[in-house]
Amino acid sequence: MTTTDQKPLSSPFSAVSTAEDVMAGLDLSGTSAVVTGGYSGLGLETTRALAAAGVQVIVPARRPEFARAALVEVEGCDVVPMDLADLGSVRAAAAQISDSLNRLDLLMAVAGIMATPEQRVGPGWEGQLAANHFGHFTLACELYPLLAAADGARVVVNSSAGHALTDIRWHDPHFRTGYDKWLAYGQAKTANTLFAVQLDALGRDEGVRAFALHPGKIITGLQREMTLQEQVERGWVDELGNVIGADFKTPSQGAATGLWAATSPLLHDRGGLYLEDCDVARVSAPEAPMDDGGVRAYATDPDAAERLWELSVTATGVTPILR
Repeated sequence: MTTTDQKPLSSPFSAVSTAEDVMAGLDLSGTSAVVTGGYSGLGLETTRALAAAGVQVIVPARRPEFARAALVEVEGCDVVPMDLADLGSVRAAAAQISDSLNRLDLLMAVAGIMATPEQRVGPGWEGQLAANHFGHFTLACELYPLLAAADGARVVVNSSAGHALTDIRWHDPHFRTGYDKWLAYGQAKTANTLFAVQLDALGRDEGVRAFALHPGKIITGLQREMTLQEQVERGWVDELGNVIGADFKTPSQGAATGLWAATSPLLHDRGGLYLEDCDVARVSAPEAPMDDGGVRAYATDPDAAERLWELSVTATGVTPILR
């Protein structure tokens, strides 16, 4: 991927397109998908849409009984226990998935946490980087043989416009010198985007393509660590919790870009791209407001993507994917 590839493709869909719009008329029978976070918010919309198109969907869930209850009416869907912040749990889930599939067509990394209080996991990792990036990184590496066995697999990673808050803090990625919940979130979202860039570079020769995306502004369970007052002060909701923010999407509209990334023929033979509003995003200027859209150049830089990949391999101990 080069920055010249990072430009809109004149997609027939837009910011207001829904999951139903993107998936209309598609028959994906015989294919399989893993959807993290696939039992709430955007993940639930994604699972429903894929299953309705005939996809066999596996949903790894930190709360499997809750997930099964949420998905009880979704046919062709299975739940496996998994906690993204616990790499042993991630590996166990990947092993269970590998025992049930001989190939994997789609890996949808939808789960995530945002602006959490400081928390340390594993060997003292910052919690948002661990759950949002290291967990998905490990899952993708463990499932890579299944992805490579498919005929044109796609990996779709939910990033965010929040990546504009910061590049990777190479000097202190785990905030040893002072925690900021929003910078930690921004770094994790930059990591999600760089992960897609490098995974695509490593996997493209075996037909594995990867994309990162901003789903848009949506009120879902992602805001669960924020108080109502914080959301009111940001202009997202009113005092009763009603969404009043400009340009906020419904969950179905929020799921649309990920589903477009997973299925669009316009993305055939493409990858390593950052998407928004059901199209490829443009590169944004360093000083541009976050809400103006686009992707910062540092989040798609191939050298930074390779550096983060090497850091992640060392941290997690996964078996490297070799090109």
